Amino acid sequence: MSESTRRDIWQAARELGYRTKAQAAGLSAEQIPWVGAGKPRRFATVMAGEGPFYSLQVEGLDRRLHELGHHLVSLVIPARLVGERDSQEWLERSGVLYMDGLFLSPALPYWTEAALLHLPLPKVMINYPPDAVEVDSVIWDVQHAVHLAVNLLVAYAHRHILFIGDIKAQRGFRLRWQSFQAACSRLGLPLQPNEHITDIAANRTESPGMLGARLRESDFTAIVCAVNEDVTWAMASLQAAGLSVPGDVSVIRMDSEVHPLYPDIARPVLLLKEAAERAAELMLRRIANPQLPFEHVRLAGSFLKGASVAAANGMT
Repeated sequence: MSESTRRDIWQAARELGYRTKAQAAGLSAEQIPWVGAGKPRRFATVMAGEGPFYSLQVEGLDRRLHELGHHLVSLVIPARLVGERDSQEWLERSGVLYMDGLFLSPALPYWTEAALLHLPLPKVMINYPPDAVEVDSVIWDVQHAVHLAVNLLVAYAHRHILFIGDIKAQRGFRLRWQSFQAACSRLGLPLQPNEHITDIAANRTESPGMLGARLRESDFTAIVCAVNEDVTWAMASLQAAGLSVPGDVSVIRMDSEVHPLYPDIARPVLLLKEAAERAAELMLRRIANPQLPFEHVRLAGSFLKGASVAAANGMT
């Protein structure tokens, strides 16, 4: 049969609850209950916004929970929540307190995330967890992705790589920067932190000519951009400076979403949907086995070279 027909049959079997002996044994080994083992449960995923980034997570959660016989409700945090009192009032009105378990997405406001983590409900974070917090978590591994990005650039003879991205707003952003520093150290690359653009204000407000001038006055031959907004600014700056990609400068982005203007820029494959599916399994495992130690799962994806990386200094 064709590959597309094979995928359709496999997906239909998953949705109808059919399992091979190996799949059933896997659920048993991980102590994950499904609909045949008890009553359907109702879970909520709490998100900071809407859009493709969150839709992939909802799709993964909803599909896996449905296969295992349970239901999912999606809740978006109102933008007006600005402190602990607002967060507590919203929690009481939203119905969160009556759920069987909660999934916490990335980028939640600090007070809201803290309030959710203190609720006496089973929780799984689809994010890197805060320090010293007892909670299960699943995340697409941006640390691994950064190391893959630097490895690729070094394979193309780049030794001076510029990092552009905010390192303060989110835990995942800080980990990108920390992993970039670790990768440079591992590979013996020169690194002066003050030469990199890690201030979000400077990143978005510098005139386009500033980046071009910085590149012409330095030895940088490649750029790693943390998110798509950084790519937009960097590409406009390179164009204004008359620098081509990848002829003059190689560019890699670390965002999960395809850039609408530059879809061919090299990037890691960040497993958003797969992380959500694994989060659903961890939730049911936690409910069935509350005594087990907490788990922090990182899903490592592959890397797409794209058309934005070339050899440094004309090397082949």
